[in-house]
Amino acid sequence: MTVVTRFAPSPTGFLHIGGARTALFNWLFAKHHGGTFLLRIEDTDRARSTQAAVDAILDGLSWLGLDWDGNAVSQFDRKDRHAEVAKQMLAEGKAYHCYASPEELDEMRAAQKAAGQPVRYDGRWRDRDPSEAPAGVPPVIRLKAPQTGETVLKDHVQGEVRVQNQQLDDLILLRADGTPTYLLAVVVDDHDMGVTHVVRGDDHLTNTFRQIQIYNAMGWDLPQFAHIPLIHGPDGAKLSKRHGALGVDAYRDMGYLPEAVRNYLLRLGWAHGDDEIISTEQAIEWFNLEGIGRSPSRFDFAKLESLNAHYLRQADDARLVGLVAPRIEKEMGAALTDAQRDLLLRAMNGLKQRARTLVDLAQSARFYVAARPLSYDDKARALLDDAGRAVLTELAGVFEQEPEWTAAALEARVRRFAEDKGEKLGKVAQPLRAALSGSTVSPPIFEVAELLGRAETLARMGDASKAASR
Repeated sequence: MTVVTRFAPSPTGFLHIGGARTALFNWLFAKHHGGTFLLRIEDTDRARSTQAAVDAILDGLSWLGLDWDGNAVSQFDRKDRHAEVAKQMLAEGKAYHCYASPEELDEMRAAQKAAGQPVRYDGRWRDRDPSEAPAGVPPVIRLKAPQTGETVLKDHVQGEVRVQNQQLDDLILLRADGTPTYLLAVVVDDHDMGVTHVVRGDDHLTNTFRQIQIYNAMGWDLPQFAHIPLIHGPDGAKLSKRHGALGVDAYRDMGYLPEAVRNYLLRLGWAHGDDEIISTEQAIEWFNLEGIGRSPSRFDFAKLESLNAHYLRQADDARLVGLVAPRIEKEMGAALTDAQRDLLLRAMNGLKQRARTLVDLAQSARFYVAARPLSYDDKARALLDDAGRAVLTELAGVFEQEPEWTAAALEARVRRFAEDKGEKLGKVAQPLRAALSGSTVSPPIFEVAELLGRAETLARMGDASKAASR
């Protein structure tokens, strides 16, 4: 059997983080088995579905690296096929016309509530003769669901779950206006697309029993199901925007790498021993449905940032330059020159060791390409007092005579300079750091000086030695 999975989001908003995890699990399961991963846009809710949301879903999946096979399928475009199946069940006596008006159904529900009964359709048109149909009333088509026995779901995550059929009413398949319901459309699409495994959130679990009844009525083979527990916030409450229930695009904007987000989402409800850092290649090799836990997982930004810092350190320097350059250019309001990009490339290995996100990386890299004179933060300005400026002026004369402009040579020269003055290294190195970076935090300052070069280093030192009024 060729494994076929699908991701089927509704285009009523962004691709949220829970949906991204569902897509990832489906993608990994298909890749693990050498199967097919399909994308279906469930856009039957025409009032809320938007092209902007479709574009956001496609963009989010592409950024995450979750490539789908073939073209994305529009559920709405298949509405005639859905109606065809409903009418087939009607012709075979497995469904029936229901002429109950909305007012009748409201009265029925109110009476059931008053009597303390479960609220569900009472089957009033299930066995009535169509000749009794009121004139001019367009009917819905309802499934003639089994009323006795039970529907059994053998779920890869939830285990065996049973529901008594008397608890399930005759669901609507086709509305009075001829449009299919979601439950019918999903079953028909999954069948026609050859989906073998339905991996989705456990908020769909109750729908599954109704969908199984449609499969059975049509005599179709059931796919295998795996219902994943939802993601909660760190406090155990339902995930909300304050916890991280944001669109995938927001995580990109916050400076996370797609491979870090993939790794984090994989571990958010799935485990492979005690492994935390799991490459995409390992994830494809190891992923199985049995590794999915039954309990809701908790979103933790600190863990995501830690993973992202790991992947930043592993990332190719040229790629990182390409990712941070637009952020720096936006802040500077000007395009970087080729020379500036080359400087960032040479500096990147030192910069990425301390960054946790691309936002951090861009902020820490900006001083390399900033226009002179630099702006100094408060702590840097405090170092550039009379004593600090005097040190810089004297040190600049020493640097001008340094024949070997390397980090090692500059550090050795500064150490001798500090010893000669009877000062600790920090008393000299910290004003130098403030002068070259505008901050008290930077990569190793002698590496910075080497990368900036003699002329730029001396120019920045000169600027800082005159910085009393800035």
